[in-house]
Amino acid sequence: LLMRHRDTGSQGGKSASGRRRNVAGAFAVSSRARVEGRRVLLVDDVLTTGATAHACARALKAAGAAGVDLAVVARVE
Repeated sequence: LLMRHRDTGSQGGKSASGRRRNVAGAFAVSSRARVEGRRVLLVDDVLTTGATAHACARALKAAGAAGVDLAVVARVE
């Protein structure tokens, strides 16, 4: 459902604010009809600052998702 519609480059070595800027507006929903009014589960392998997950959730909410939940396998501290 999500597409990265612009190259963001690596998040490695960036600060939290740099990561947020890097992915801001980088994701779009491919099928609004499949998202609108539904709860969506995002799955991420590793959560560092949450910038990518936040950008994805934002795109999903903008496309009409009723809610977005996040499942993470590992978290960096």
